[in-house]
Amino acid sequence: MDILGKLFGSESKVRIMRLFLFNPDTPFTNEDVAERAKCSLASTRHELSVLRKIRLIRSRGFMKRILRKNKKKHSFIRKSVWGWSLNQSFPYLSELQRLLIDSSLVKEDELLRKLNPAGRLKLVLMAGIFIQDGDSRVDLLVVGDHLKRSTLERAMKGIEADMGTELRYAAFETAEFNYRLGMYDKLIRDILDYRHTVVLDRFGLPPMGKES
Repeated sequence: MDILGKLFGSESKVRIMRLFLFNPDTPFTNEDVAERAKCSLASTRHELSVLRKIRLIRSRGFMKRILRKNKKKHSFIRKSVWGWSLNQSFPYLSELQRLLIDSSLVKEDELLRKLNPAGRLKLVLMAGIFIQDGDSRVDLLVVGDHLKRSTLERAMKGIEADMGTELRYAAFETAEFNYRLGMYDKLIRDILDYRHTVVLDRFGLPPMGKES
C-alpha cells in the first residue's frame, strides 16, 4: 500500500479510488466515503476534489436511507442527497482497475500485522477477491486461539478500508476448526479444497486444494 500511496500522493487517495472502482454503480456522500475509507472528513473532501477535477468521479443526486433519532424511537427516512459516483467514461479506467484491483491488494505480511492483535493465529488463508475468484465462499479464513472478536472486526474494517470493498470472512477457534475439519464440514471443505493462498499455517495441513 505504501508504494501506491507514494505513487498517487497519499494512501487516502488510493483507498478512495478503490472504493469507487469496486463499487462502480454506487453513489457515496462525503461522509460515506470518509467512513468507508477510514479517512478524516477534511482529507476526504480534499481527495474527492482532486478526483472530481480529473473527472474520475462525478457528482450525482440520489435517495438515501437516513436514521432519524428522537427521544421515543429511531426510524429511517428516505432523503434526497448529493454525492459522488464513478465516472465510467474516464479514459484510463481500465488501466486504473488493473493497477488498483487486479494487482496484489494487500501484502501477506501487512495482512498478518493487522490480524495478529486478534489472538494467537494458527491458520490464515486468502481466497475470493484476493485471488480474483468470484466463486469462493469466503475471501479470508482465520483460525486461532483466544480470538478477540471485536479486535478481529476492527482489523477487518481496516483491511476493507485499504481495499475499498467489503470482505466475506470466516473465523474459528482452533478447537472448533479441528472439529469441523474432522466432520468434513462443507464450508471448511469448500475453502480448503478449492483455490486459495496460504498466508500462515501452524497446523502443517496437507495440500487439499489448488493453491494460487
